Amino acid sequence: MTTPQQTLLVLGGSSDIGRAAALAFAQAGWAIQLAGRNGEALSRDAADIATRSGQSVTTHTFDVLDTASHESFIDALPRMPDCVLCAVGVLGDQRAAETDATEAARVMRSNFEGPALILGAFAERFVARCQGGIIGISSVAGDRGRASNYVYGAAKAGFTAFLSGLRNRCFKAGVHVMSVNPGFVRTRMTAGLPLPKPLTAEPAQVGEAIFKAYTKGRDVIYVLPVWRLVMGIITTMPEAIFKRTKL
Repeated sequence: MTTPQQTLLVLGGSSDIGRAAALAFAQAGWAIQLAGRNGEALSRDAADIATRSGQSVTTHTFDVLDTASHESFIDALPRMPDCVLCAVGVLGDQRAAETDATEAARVMRSNFEGPALILGAFAERFVARCQGGIIGISSVAGDRGRASNYVYGAAKAGFTAFLSGLRNRCFKAGVHVMSVNPGFVRTRMTAGLPLPKPLTAEPAQVGEAIFKAYTKGRDVIYVLPVWRLVMGIITTMPEAIFKRTKL
């Protein structure tokens, strides 16, 4: 008996990490659904992934901030995916977010509210069928708030907590929820930032790590193992000392 082909839906499919993960899954035989706001970029990426993998790749319009459209977006998919990966997110401008409520809200909603709500909606459907996978791209920035990016970090901390709770809730229903903490990644979002080479991964490296970890049933991964050590030091530092640091 032939095993049905599995399908991965990537929210934020034209992002560097989303595209890399889609390619890793496609090269392993998965069909791909790419979703995002930029239809032209999605079509270009879909064609590239299909050519390089030989798998079916479809594109779908999706805006994570348009939360009222989430249910209709899911209902309109040609096939309910076996796994959904949320690679949506914005780094934002920390300095602007400190004084501009609109910018702060954009960062918080893009990295926490929107991703959490859409994954929660998929979780309802996956739990009902007792099968499915959910992958959320969070961040080491959510492990502890730091002056340099605490608005973004706070949103990611909320998303990390949401994924943890969702994993706890969905486990008995046979739904696998995995959290991904990439650390620094050389992407368009981080272009121009002075990224330390030993702590920085490439998008393709992240995509492969996500695929391998998901197929092994991992719950939480740090793409570069060194980040576990780095964040272990940062999170255990006494507050009296930590508040004097420049991180």
